[in-house]
Amino acid sequence: MGAVQPAAAAAVAAEPSPADLGYRMPGEWEPHKGTWMGWPQRPDNWRDNAVHVQREFVAVATAISQFEPVTVCANEEQVSAARAALPEQVQVMCVPQDDSWFRDTGPTFIVKEEGGYGGERSVAGVDWQFNAWGGLEGGLYTSWERDQQVAGTILGMEGVRRFACPIVMEGGSIHVDGEGTLLTTGEAVLSREDIEGWLRRMLGIQKVIWLPLGLYGDDDTNGHIDNFACFARPGVVLLAWTDDTSDPQHSISAQALDVLSKSTDAKGRPLQVIKLPLPPPLHITETEAKGVEVLHGSKPRVAGDRMAASYANYYICNGGVVMPAFGGEAAAADEQARQVLAEVYPERRVVAVQSREILLGGGNIHCITQQQPAE
Repeated sequence: MGAVQPAAAAAVAAEPSPADLGYRMPGEWEPHKGTWMGWPQRPDNWRDNAVHVQREFVAVATAISQFEPVTVCANEEQVSAARAALPEQVQVMCVPQDDSWFRDTGPTFIVKEEGGYGGERSVAGVDWQFNAWGGLEGGLYTSWERDQQVAGTILGMEGVRRFACPIVMEGGSIHVDGEGTLLTTGEAVLSREDIEGWLRRMLGIQKVIWLPLGLYGDDDTNGHIDNFACFARPGVVLLAWTDDTSDPQHSISAQALDVLSKSTDAKGRPLQVIKLPLPPPLHITETEAKGVEVLHGSKPRVAGDRMAASYANYYICNGGVVMPAFGGEAAAADEQARQVLAEVYPERRVVAVQSREILLGGGNIHCITQQQPAE
């Protein structure tokens, strides 16, 4: 994130910002109207023409739909397949997309309470610029015109006010506490210049906490925060952690712990940091690598490469937490992480969903979901 379109920036800066109008980005744990998801199909990102990962998207959508409404958006040629695969309670709609990472291509919803927090709430959305995580020089595919339209399409369908923003931003690169504090990583930001100003203007942010790096090996997104650290509630942060000092992740997590331990939030509170254990290192198999097509501009999957597996990439919904699980050699770690999340969220039911195929594509459950706050 961070690239800015100068002419568009000047035009937007001249208008009242969402923050000027009283909007803020709410915490993910605040009540939702529902969840938005895409539908995977790219053969250069999902193996065997996405047949395996589509089953995992169905499992994620089904798990979330136990707690709140879910809408899955698919390209026209995939609508009937998505409808046939998904349970009846999940809505399916036609929304053109290049890939299915709605955390990054969908809108970032913001809210305004009339008369202050707890008052009558209205919802709007921020429509950021998107460039496939790096543009023509470093992006993961060469055409993202349909992805750029996803946020505006959803906001139009919902009849929600749209605030266009001229900076490149992915929703997975930020995490907020709903009370003015935002977590991000320096690794995921092209330039810090002006970025905090835009976050203040568009999301009502008062303080940004910068972690030096994201999860080891998270090259697809350049270290998105949602795969590494997240707010569980105001004043409490979950941090992906390993005790193995020989793992390169250990020093990255230790640096982040040092920063967080010395930080306060926008309200001046010190942060409580809870360590969320990582699974053992997971690597791409030869079969998985061979199943992904290599097309012009796409990133090949290489057998033996370590995947950026983390339990921090979970999603909070009304009354529930839907978390990644990897099975096999990670089964014991899956259960350990589930227990940590159950202790952190005693008022919610934690549901684990097998998501190795989503991980192979470069993200996980939080990356493929986008919450819409309740009005």
